Formats: sequence, structure tokens, C-alpha cells
Amino acid sequence: MPDTVPAPMPSDLLDLARAAQGFMPADEGDLLFRIALERLPHGPGLEVGTYCGKSGIYLGAAAQRVSGATGTTAVVFTVDHHRGSEENQAGWEHHDASVVDPEFGLMDTLGRFRKNIARARLEEHVIAVVGQSTTVAAHWRTPLSLLFIDGGHGEEPARADFRGWAHWVQAGGYLAIHDVFPDPADGGRPPYELIYLPALASGSFSEVAHTGSLRVLRRTRGSAGDPL
Repeated sequence: MPDTVPAPMPSDLLDLARAAQGFMPADEGDLLFRIALERLPHGPGLEVGTYCGKSGIYLGAAAQRVSGATGTTAVVFTVDHHRGSEENQAGWEHHDASVVDPEFGLMDTLGRFRKNIARARLEEHVIAVVGQSTTVAAHWRTPLSLLFIDGGHGEEPARADFRGWAHWVQAGGYLAIHDVFPDPADGGRPPYELIYLPALASGSFSEVAHTGSLRVLRRTRGSAGDPL
């Protein structure tokens, strides 16, 4: 990563990002913004799991700045079914009844996401893809300059997100993984055991930065689409 520190996010966007419902501490959001600034000039980014758009604002703010600097339209795709991950369901610690659709009795964060991105005026840069991660990944064919995985934290979703998406990171691109806890006392295991460790073991990625539970790996071997 570059040694120079980029200018911070505009204060209005930073305030919106911090106020948005979600689970990303401010220091991790700052790192996400900085790596997106570095990589988005080289191609689109994609996040798996966006919930109500907190991380999407950090990523979109970077895309907006890159667009102004390059004269192109930098974009980040967000892939989410917007029905909430396992840990967001009723009876779990991170459940929020305010985002449950009363007609269907299911979580629906899409409306909250769209409002947050619209308030930030980032709709040109943050493109919502609504669907199951595995389904979208099966049809995806575009190399990614940045992949941010923050989807379901159960074993099967974490394993599927790594298998479905990590190989689309282009050479030199970043794979960012949220909620990586090497110490079991700090949090759940799947992002660490089924995304972070396999990425390193593949020999295709090496770690370049981390803050809190956010780990950033660079693809050092192979090209987008190559098996890991």
C-alpha cells in the first residue's frame, strides 16, 4: 500500500457512514475507504453483504473521488439478498425488528440501503445487485480490483463466498475480509478459518494491511478467473 495518506472522506459523507445502521467501526471504515481509493482506478469493486449500506458509503465515497480524478465513472457493486444473515435473524444478538417486513415476517434491508445511498448521493457509484451471493457469483465474469467479503458468517456462507468470488480478484487487486478473529475469544470463526486462512494457503494472496477485524490481502499470483 502507498505510504502517503490520502485526504479523508468529506465530512458529510463520513457523518452519513457513521450514522448508518451496521457493524463497521470507524477505523475499519477508514481503511476500507483508503484501499478503495487505491484500487478503484484499476476496475470495479464488489462487496458481498451490504446490509443497510454503511460500508457501501465508504466504498462509494472512494468511487466518487476516483471518478472526479480520472474523468471516468468508478463503481462498486453490492451483492446482498437483503433478507439478513443468520446472525441477523430473530433471537440472535444482531437482530433488529425495525427492518422486518410485517407482510412477510422477513427482514428487508433493501429500502434502508437505498435511502442511505441516496442520502449520500452515491447512486451513480454504488450499484445494488439483489440476490443470493452463490447465484450471482455463478454468473459473474468481470475482474475485480477490490473484493470486500462481509456476507453471512456461518460456515457454509463463508465457504461459498470464498469459492465463488475470490478468484475474480485481478492481479495486484485486494481481497478485504471483515470480522477476521484469530482469537476465538474475540468472535466467530468462519471468516478467519474459511476465507482468510484459505486465501493465504492458496499462495495467491499475501496480507498487506489490517485494522481491527478488517484484513486486506493482495493478489500476488494468477489472474482474475484463474482457479486459486
